[in-house]
Amino acid sequence: MLLNYIKIAWKVLLRHPFYTFITLFGISLTLTVLMVLTSFLDHLFGTHYPEVNRSRSLYIATVIQTDSARNSMSSGPATFNFLTKHAKSLKSADKVAIMSNFSFSNTYVNGKRIKLNTKYTDAEFWDVMGFQFLEGKPYNDNNIKNADHVAVITDALRDQYFDTGGNAVVGRNIEIENINYRVIGVVKGSPPTRLYSYSDIYFPYTAPKSNYQNKGMRGSYIAIVTAKNASDMPAIQSEFDSNISRIPYSEIHTDKNLTVLEVKADQYFDHFVNTFARSSTQRFLFYTVVSFVILMFMGLPAINLVNVNVSRILERASEIGVRKAFGAPSAALLWQFIIENIFITFIGGAFALALSCLIIYLINASGWIAYADLTINLPVFVISLGVCLVFGLLSGVLPAFRMSRLKIVDALKA
Repeated sequence: MLLNYIKIAWKVLLRHPFYTFITLFGISLTLTVLMVLTSFLDHLFGTHYPEVNRSRSLYIATVIQTDSARNSMSSGPATFNFLTKHAKSLKSADKVAIMSNFSFSNTYVNGKRIKLNTKYTDAEFWDVMGFQFLEGKPYNDNNIKNADHVAVITDALRDQYFDTGGNAVVGRNIEIENINYRVIGVVKGSPPTRLYSYSDIYFPYTAPKSNYQNKGMRGSYIAIVTAKNASDMPAIQSEFDSNISRIPYSEIHTDKNLTVLEVKADQYFDHFVNTFARSSTQRFLFYTVVSFVILMFMGLPAINLVNVNVSRILERASEIGVRKAFGAPSAALLWQFIIENIFITFIGGAFALALSCLIIYLINASGWIAYADLTINLPVFVISLGVCLVFGLLSGVLPAFRMSRLKIVDALKA
């Protein structure tokens, strides 16, 4: 029976090329945008190179100080000292890495300036991240203890600065702001959309100009805490909250009368949302707006498809009347139209999948995002199939139900 329904749907598609084009164009265009958008969101928030432990990581990125009435607020990254005292001491954590937000610097090759993004990290940074070393190795605790002037650079900076044609550069020096650093490792770079791993060059935090000795709470460092298993993360969060609650009032109070301290260890997406929606009301508003946009984005094309489908099915009213006259039940007709519509939607989904792969390939190859690695991976593909199914049901149920309820006389007159 199912095969017969699909054969009928295929014949109907061939019978009206214009309706077929309009239907498939609307489905394909909408699903293409959805799949490319989903792939980009997966690129931003998913677990990808080099942040391969993101699914079991907690981020301590923002220190918020407010007054008791929450009328005034000051916020920003933490100091290295603050994170060492309250994050490095977590007994329930597997690894705790501390790194600076990327900053900017310059270097010169043959009189030509190269703008650099720089980052200061501890040795555990290389354990938490999953960088691929093309040459050499990362710096270790001894390099940090000895304040060695060493650095790890990306392959892009290697090619730009040394111009060796791919030959090894480990052991050679690179001059940054009149300071010579010995290159001890070369890694495949990270996309700039991964803020905590992205940089052109990485230094030990004891290197000059890192400002790691700053005291107080606010600085330029963040911490990434990894758990052995994702199920351990609530215990880590509880221990961290306990550490923060024991900070003496005298350390929190400032001359601006900011007496309330808020520091959280959040998962990556929560950490991202909390940067601009800190209260529960703001988060509810954020999720409501996002849900509304998604609903409108999917709902409007579905409404248009319903109209197209009604017109397409109305032309088959005489066929419906004849089939009902020979005893076809309404439920059978209803299922036939729904299955036909889902079949058509999946054809549109196949076109959308091919078009999405082409667009993603062009984005990756264009260089708009350095080291971009957008993919149609398994979650994205499953979501796309789910969207196809939702579209098929949304645009097919109403006209199918309406047509299946037609009386035999009305159907034959149409």
